[in-house]
Amino acid sequence: MSEAPLWTVAAMAAAMQAESAGRLPAGVGGLSIDTRTIRPGDAFFAIRGDARDGHDFVMDAVRAGAGLAVVSADRRDEFPDDAPLLVVADVLEALRALAVAARARTDAKIVAVTGSVGKTSTKEALFAALSRDGRTHASVASYNNHWGVPLSLARCPADARYAVFEIGMNHAGEIGPGARLVRPHVALITTVEPVHLEFFASVEAIADAKGEIFEGLEPGGAAVLNRDNAQFGRLAALAEAAGARVVGFGESRDAQARLVGCALRPDCSAVQADILGTDVTYKLGAPGRHQVQNSLAVLAAVALLGGDLALAAMALADLAPPKGRGTRITLDLPGGTALLIDESYNANPASMRAALALLGQSQLEGRGRRIAVLGDMLELGTEASALHAAMAEAVTEHAVDLVFCAGPLMRHMWEALPSNRRGGYADTAAALEPRLREALQPGDVMMVKGSNSSRMGPLVASLARRFAVPDAPDAAPSS
Repeated sequence: MSEAPLWTVAAMAAAMQAESAGRLPAGVGGLSIDTRTIRPGDAFFAIRGDARDGHDFVMDAVRAGAGLAVVSADRRDEFPDDAPLLVVADVLEALRALAVAARARTDAKIVAVTGSVGKTSTKEALFAALSRDGRTHASVASYNNHWGVPLSLARCPADARYAVFEIGMNHAGEIGPGARLVRPHVALITTVEPVHLEFFASVEAIADAKGEIFEGLEPGGAAVLNRDNAQFGRLAALAEAAGARVVGFGESRDAQARLVGCALRPDCSAVQADILGTDVTYKLGAPGRHQVQNSLAVLAAVALLGGDLALAAMALADLAPPKGRGTRITLDLPGGTALLIDESYNANPASMRAALALLGQSQLEGRGRRIAVLGDMLELGTEASALHAAMAEAVTEHAVDLVFCAGPLMRHMWEALPSNRRGGYADTAAALEPRLREALQPGDVMMVKGSNSSRMGPLVASLARRFAVPDAPDAAPSS
């Protein structure tokens, strides 16, 4: 018996007020905006992006097996008369309309996640934890913007028991529309930190923007907030004004999801916690104190959604860091191996400190050293120079032996470092690579981190390829 389609074409057309053209299938198994990953039978949405217009790839999608394409009426005449199309006034607005229909048809318990740091890893942990208790849908990758949220919601199967959505921003007013689409039962904010300061007057303004997530909260819903964060009181007031039950997580004695104790290890953590009055002891597969902190929020959300807390805690043992957020890669060197920790997916002061802490708890072999390779942190506004220079303190605090810096902003950190910890500086990540290859020794643990535009991801990929362990095809992640 074949699985029911994600959407019947009739339901799609009705939700989007679309006109039909060509020979259309009865239903579609998925929704896509990317011809590189489209699957046979998917519906392709020709979204207009900043750099590309999906209409230019419609026929590529059809040739790749798409069941149909959703196109704008003003581009309809560019395609053959028999092309399988749903024609709408505006493709992005049609996707939003389909998302509204998806939310209306589902009985899933829904959690929405935002925060300055840790959104994606927390979303993945929620997905793992809830999946043990029933069919769970979640946003893929970091689909958290004005098109990613409606696409993720429209992809939610009608029979999902739980759903997890990530909502991001870098300007005020961006979270609210996504929250109102998703209408979560639980809104989770991991933390508020000085991120995107280029676009905000203060950290308090960032907190207010994060608090937009409460605009979509279902009646009787809950807000899960970081009790240890300086913005807790501000966020709690916003949540309470929206009618939410406030649940704090963290080490504070006042937290309802409270850390009792933990043992941090290089590749995992052992955690004891009190989750809304229930004692829970569990292993956390993703290493780092920041992961421990967010796991408290995950278990609190599971409990608030009515999920099985014991199953959720067991699932966290199998958790692995998402790509670019702590992935570990073994490097094959003459005379032995080194470890590369890939933290290259974006950076801000809070996540940079967390990554340096993770490097600091790594175990060394032989005469190995802890090496940090750091690229610029962007969107920090007038505080950028000072925030980069201040990161030198974390290097000393976490016993990092050697630091390599790339980018004009990281020059400020480089100059603040003690001379005995300076490994090398270059204007770009690519220019730094030869020095890293020369510096690497068996037993070293090297961590790479920087904002996406600093191009640290390609640096990781290049090092992984050059020092790939024989017979280890997964050693070189794509960037």
